[in-house]
Amino acid sequence: MDAELLARLQFTLTASYHFIFPPLSMGLGLMLLFVSGMYFRTKDLKWRRLSFFWVKIYGIVFAMGVATGVVMEFEFGMNWAEYSRFVGNVFGSLLAAEGVFAFFLEGGFLGLMLFGGTRLGPRMWFLASLMVVVGAHFSAVWIVAANSWMQTPAGYDIQLVPEPTRAVMDNFWDVLFTPSFLTRLMHVFFASWTAGAAFVASVGAWYVLKKKADFGDLGRASLGIALPFFILFAVANAFIFGPESAQSVAENQPTKLAAMEGIWETEENASAYLFGWVDEGSGETIGLAVPGLLSFLSGQDTVTGINDFETPPTMANLTFQSYHFMVGLGMAIVPFALLAAGLWFWKRKLLEYRWALWIVVSTVFVSLFVITAGWWTAEFGRQPWIVYELMLTADATSPVVSAEEIVVSLGGFILIYTLLLALFLYLLNKKIQYGPAPLEELETRPVSELPDTLRGIFSARGSGEERMTK
Repeated sequence: MDAELLARLQFTLTASYHFIFPPLSMGLGLMLLFVSGMYFRTKDLKWRRLSFFWVKIYGIVFAMGVATGVVMEFEFGMNWAEYSRFVGNVFGSLLAAEGVFAFFLEGGFLGLMLFGGTRLGPRMWFLASLMVVVGAHFSAVWIVAANSWMQTPAGYDIQLVPEPTRAVMDNFWDVLFTPSFLTRLMHVFFASWTAGAAFVASVGAWYVLKKKADFGDLGRASLGIALPFFILFAVANAFIFGPESAQSVAENQPTKLAAMEGIWETEENASAYLFGWVDEGSGETIGLAVPGLLSFLSGQDTVTGINDFETPPTMANLTFQSYHFMVGLGMAIVPFALLAAGLWFWKRKLLEYRWALWIVVSTVFVSLFVITAGWWTAEFGRQPWIVYELMLTADATSPVVSAEEIVVSLGGFILIYTLLLALFLYLLNKKIQYGPAPLEELETRPVSELPDTLRGIFSARGSGEERMTK
């Protein structure tokens, strides 16, 4: 195996693993914000318990996202030095903005909630939750902007002098708002919100299934708030933002569209495959196709085939399979979500059917599989370009890093990430098994006496009335 292939394999593994956690953070954060809002509005201590429970889960997810995300930053310099040199002025600016404008906002207020949350009143708890959610979504904005620039670059000039040649930012707003940015951002948002709602619903369903003595009401409360959001987000993404994203691909990345559907020859009224196999050796696609469906969905009367591009896609079958896996599994979520929601709203019949509750438990895994497949589709479909029609992946690797060195680092990453996964699952299982803490563990004094404004917090700290002793 050569160094380029190994570098691509390493980044695929690390990026796929990392990409589980940011979407889960955004979706879980939105659910946390809703629960915190219910606590702020009603002052019901049930919501306080759920808020503290979910913020601890959020903390575990956030920590895993940070640990795995930092690794990717180093990979850009380690294995992809030529890429970093060529586009660092543009791409690096977006990554830096993510750290400055998003990461510290999310991390700072999350730390306040985790380590000082029992000293916060309902209003301040809700404000901290809001800032965590805003920070998580700001982070996604910058990361999606960076990846969208790789997919549909804009707002740059090629600087020839001094050598070596590199891309430099010409217009910040064009760099940020590339042709594919807003469509991809909404697709990511709704997919993330679906996964977060599925996570909350799955834990609630599990508590009901296991008949946990103290968690039955809390499990039903989690189901009650998560299921409506789950069905709303899943349906909206499947029928609105998913098709819009596909149309954006058709307009801006025609080579990717051809790979996604295995179209070898230019077609009018092009067909779309429900499933199949792309034989890249013979240049044929075998499967079940629906005539005219691709043109209808993409808005393109004529779809250019792989054979008619000057630089054709190089990973057509992987792109085809990941795309159809994403679409098939994503569409399968919808009827199950409708079934679960219907059983819930119909006299709470969902609580009586164990098979339906187990379906709800599984939805979080299905949602994460769909997100991962979507990520693979975006990245596989872009090849052989690392920056679409600007820089080839083969030209982006580090010339001084050997295949043997990448093998060593790849083995190290696999070992470390396996240990991280084991730790993540252990901590997650431990928190879920323990469940929401009893109120006596959360209260140091009556909620009505807790500082509920920034001024109140600083006054308490200044007078020594509140100390973070926990």
